[in-house]
Amino acid sequence: MDKIATIGLDIAKQVFQVHGADAQGVTLFNRKLRRSEVLPFFEKLSPCIVAMEACGSAHHWAREIGALGHEARILPAQYVAPFVTRGKTDAGDAIAITQAMKRPDIRSVPMKTAAQQAATMVLHTRTFFVRQRVNAVNALRGYMAEFGLVANRGIAHFGKLVAALPERGDARIPPAARLMLDEILAEIETLTSRIQRIDDQIAAHAKQDQDIRRLTAIPGIGTLTASAIQAHVPDPGCFKSARHFSAWLGLTPKQNSSGEKLRSGSISRMGNAELRSLLYIGAMGVLTAARRFGTRSGWLRRLMVRRPLRVAAVALAHKTARVVWALLTKGGSYHAPAELVES
Repeated sequence: MDKIATIGLDIAKQVFQVHGADAQGVTLFNRKLRRSEVLPFFEKLSPCIVAMEACGSAHHWAREIGALGHEARILPAQYVAPFVTRGKTDAGDAIAITQAMKRPDIRSVPMKTAAQQAATMVLHTRTFFVRQRVNAVNALRGYMAEFGLVANRGIAHFGKLVAALPERGDARIPPAARLMLDEILAEIETLTSRIQRIDDQIAAHAKQDQDIRRLTAIPGIGTLTASAIQAHVPDPGCFKSARHFSAWLGLTPKQNSSGEKLRSGSISRMGNAELRSLLYIGAMGVLTAARRFGTRSGWLRRLMVRRPLRVAAVALAHKTARVVWALLTKGGSYHAPAELVES
């Protein structure tokens, strides 16, 4: 057991698979462990490198195993998959993790603290409630349309949809249908209050956090986007450059190049979809305001002339991501370009 250099840990709910190898990569063991046996097993081992796939509870196990003196690494699951041979089994997955860990070009996922995981949980819970509210509003709209009651789409027009609902006892809506509509309305109100409480919590935290206050000075970034960046990117310094950060968000073009022929396609949409969506929505807001009220940015004016609105929004989101990386890694505050400053 003293010869163990690396361990590949395949995480599961109850039964874990551990593959140990020496410094030359020779397999020393490949066995199963019950959940209650995992920590006692690693307590008996000499310090070594323990790798696991990025999945549910991976950060928890990385913290627990790291506290025992081992070097815990979390690998992206899509980079481990190519090393799986001859069908998918727990033993094969553990071997694949060990092999992928030895590749110097595969970067590990930064391990999150419990506080950082709690911050992402706040944002994910808000997204969950928003999705439920959208489903409830769509259900209400569809049921009301069955009785000829319609209104404009979107949560902004929800008040008009409620106003179109006649009073109780109206002959156009049967009592059973009215009861169900009232239940859906009550559910929407409950979800709205839950979302508002989470928004208040996020806003209260943003007022006390210096990084979030600096990020919200960037056009197109609000409190929610800044909080999401802080939660999902605990260490922006792990990216070599601003372009690497933007590529991680999926805002850079896909490459299909060969030889001296360079072919760039649409954006890759890899990486964190939530952050990419928030940056895109913020960019759309900036462009909408620029079209309505004008802008002092010559770059933005030329972009809006050359490109369609959504393409320009992606380009602006890409630029915003690079500004975010520079602000978080180099410090300082955001200052508008000279052409944006009033004379």
